[in-house]
Amino acid sequence: MVWLPLAITIWVLLWLMGTMDSVFFGLLSMLSAVTPTYLEPLIERLHHIPGLGVLLVVLGLLLTGALVTNVAGRWWLRQWDTLFTNIPIVKSIYNSVKKVSDTLFSSNGNAFRTAMLVQYPRAGSWTIAFQTGVPGGEVQSHLGADMVSVYVPTTPNPTSGFFLMLPRSEVIELDMSVDEALTYVISMGSVAPTAHPHPGAAGAVAPTLPNTSL
Repeated sequence: MVWLPLAITIWVLLWLMGTMDSVFFGLLSMLSAVTPTYLEPLIERLHHIPGLGVLLVVLGLLLTGALVTNVAGRWWLRQWDTLFTNIPIVKSIYNSVKKVSDTLFSSNGNAFRTAMLVQYPRAGSWTIAFQTGVPGGEVQSHLGADMVSVYVPTTPNPTSGFFLMLPRSEVIELDMSVDEALTYVISMGSVAPTAHPHPGAAGAVAPTLPNTSL
């Protein structure tokens, strides 16, 4: 119980470092194929520096973030998008991933910002879900208005799950944060979130109504 959280944290950090190193070593392998022969010993030495891949990948991400925050950087980003959206096959994958990432990580979007209770996989059986938006386009024309799109994560691995479209009247919005809801799902209900006062709960203070008597 004492060592398990630390062990899992270290394991995740080592996995991230290994992934970043793999990206860096892949770039080095591509670079070694086009560099002159006299530079090959230098590239070979870079392979044996531990943690260099992590440092360079993080530095590259920081430089990219700094670049795209100014006008010139945004212009280059548009050229980058134009290039990849005109390459056959690549454009299908690139456009799909870009739309999903823009929707999920947009600062003004609603995806994964509201935890809900939904009945799944049958009526009377409840589970935690996250609102991802509302149905649109042809789907909305068939389902009608006042529907919500939700993601129902599996436990203990919330990265897989099910996508459902439900009437808003059949879901219950929760006051708990997304972090609390994820912890509740991952722990299989053993770590209960902090109780939030609900207007309809016992002991809750009823709102004061204006005096309309004459």
